[in-house]
Amino acid sequence: MADRSFLDWPFFEQRHRDWADRLDTWCAKNLPVDHSDVDAACRDLVARLGEAGFLKPTAVDTANPGPLDVRTLCLTRETLARHDGLADFAFAMQGLGTGAISLFGTPEQQQWLDRTRAGKALSAFALSEPRSGSDVANMDMAATRDGGDYVLSGEKTWISNGGIADLYTVFARTGEAPGARGISAFLVPADTPGLEVAERLDVIAPHPLARLAFNDVRVPASAMIGKPGDGFKIAMSVLDVFRSTVGAAALGFARRALDETLDRAGSRELFGAPLFDLQMVQGHIAEMALDIDAAALLIYRAAWTKDMGAPRVTREAAMAKLFATDRAQEVIDKAVQIHGGDGVRRGHIVESLYREIRALRIYEGASDVQKVVIARQTMK
Repeated sequence: MADRSFLDWPFFEQRHRDWADRLDTWCAKNLPVDHSDVDAACRDLVARLGEAGFLKPTAVDTANPGPLDVRTLCLTRETLARHDGLADFAFAMQGLGTGAISLFGTPEQQQWLDRTRAGKALSAFALSEPRSGSDVANMDMAATRDGGDYVLSGEKTWISNGGIADLYTVFARTGEAPGARGISAFLVPADTPGLEVAERLDVIAPHPLARLAFNDVRVPASAMIGKPGDGFKIAMSVLDVFRSTVGAAALGFARRALDETLDRAGSRELFGAPLFDLQMVQGHIAEMALDIDAAALLIYRAAWTKDMGAPRVTREAAMAKLFATDRAQEVIDKAVQIHGGDGVRRGHIVESLYREIRALRIYEGASDVQKVVIARQTMK
């Protein structure tokens, strides 16, 4: 049983504790799922999470609009990740894919949110390109004005939910100014003519990922999210909200790794005594517990700060994401080591955690980029 004493920290209100309890109960009954067909599994997870009401925090409620609750987003990702990495992925993409619409969308655009929050439509965030991952301002994809429309041409890659999403938030160069100031954001339904799945991408922890081709994709000017040239600002605002949640997912993986390690250390005998009696193993467990608590403090500080009305939490979110993902990698590596041969046996939970954690140190801002962000914010 994962340590839940952190829910008593002053970062949380009773509604957060009640939410975590309900979600954990649901997860115990419904997760993990079969990962053999990740497309089908993600569609099913989104539908079931939506039916159970657990997708509501991913976007604003159009009937009662208000700010996104970052603490609830983090608690949800942590809990889902502890039970099933694919469930965390399915939840996260519903939030990231619609984040720009929640924060900057028009009432017409926000009509999509009722469907995504109910699990009846899948969303995706199309930012990365073959030549621009961390360097967002270097993107090549163009959106050219043509009368009352924009025509989108180019490619996006490493797009989560690529190929199964019903709508994409797409960033393209509209040319109002050089670099980051000449990028805009668009809402593009998946069935728009000219939008094609150019390639499905296989990774070490199978998730629906794709390279997308935009072959003169025509969308009305009303598809633009925010104002012309605001795309970079919109993208960074979305990541400012959701970057802490990546750390929360890593925290969930790390908590599961510690749980599995404690069970192993208490049940496995070595030299006539429990594995836990070895001081070296105790040292590893102490370091794992320390890293987990430190990560949780950084994550929920960032989430609380945003929920308290801070306009930006760039520094806090970068710290949370960097520390939590890097330390979760170390925690899981220790779990694999303590499990010995079982730790690298395909299908074992710590082996799957080892594959799941690695991508979190890359997407939504690689670890090295987070260090640059932290340094620049600190200099300010």
